[in-house]
Amino acid sequence: MKLTKKYLSLTLIGAFVIFSSCIILKQKDKPTLFLIGDSTVKNGKGKGDGALWGWGSFIGGLFNTEKINVENDALGGTSSRTFQTNGLWDAVLAKVKKGDFVMMQFGHNDSSPLDDTARARGTIKGIGTESKEIYNPIKKKQEVVYTYGWYLRKFISDIKAKGATAIVCSPIPRNPVKDNAVVLVNDSYAGWAEEVAKAEKVDFIPLNQIIKDKYAALSATEVKTFFTEKDHTHTNEAGARLNSAAVVEGLRKLKNNKLNSYLK
Repeated sequence: MKLTKKYLSLTLIGAFVIFSSCIILKQKDKPTLFLIGDSTVKNGKGKGDGALWGWGSFIGGLFNTEKINVENDALGGTSSRTFQTNGLWDAVLAKVKKGDFVMMQFGHNDSSPLDDTARARGTIKGIGTESKEIYNPIKKKQEVVYTYGWYLRKFISDIKAKGATAIVCSPIPRNPVKDNAVVLVNDSYAGWAEEVAKAEKVDFIPLNQIIKDKYAALSATEVKTFFTEKDHTHTNEAGARLNSAAVVEGLRKLKNNKLNSYLK
């Protein structure tokens, strides 16, 4: 009797180990959608710090997460340059495998100074091959700074080398309400992001324009409900949810992008 109980216990333990292993393997087999960007994708820890939200905190709910993992690796305050030079991109890239997806949205912080003592995060305007050597007062060393487009191309090249799919989003528009009117303006970074995506033959989501089209159909009072009063860039939860839905709207319009098959 004791032997029977012992055998039964061992059998149950063995079955549990096999079952657990299958679950782990299944998790690893699933592709992952990695999100990279600034605070408009993930503000703080992505939990509504200060009532500010990025759209990456809600987009996972629009995917079938039984079939795909969604990982938000964006970080507030970063530009296309500092996401790379501060080692954040290397950490994400190490996790990217063949069949994965990487969606990027940068631009809000790229217009900052190249070498100020506060952040030193700016990039050269445009998408060309220009570069400039500067002294980085934050890192206390020389650094060669490139264009916004150069850094986007570096992301794309690295992603392709991993056998993954790169998707470029134009940056979300800032709060367009001025003097109780909705004033929509062109964003140079939105245009540059599109140019790079087309040149590199990767999918592009005109997120900036999709969201502006939504704002254009609303009153100034309605648009203001998507932002906090703290600044003119960051959205609240309602704004972030609108933006995440806009990302999916743009994604559905892409032809032959496999990421669409994982949407709810």
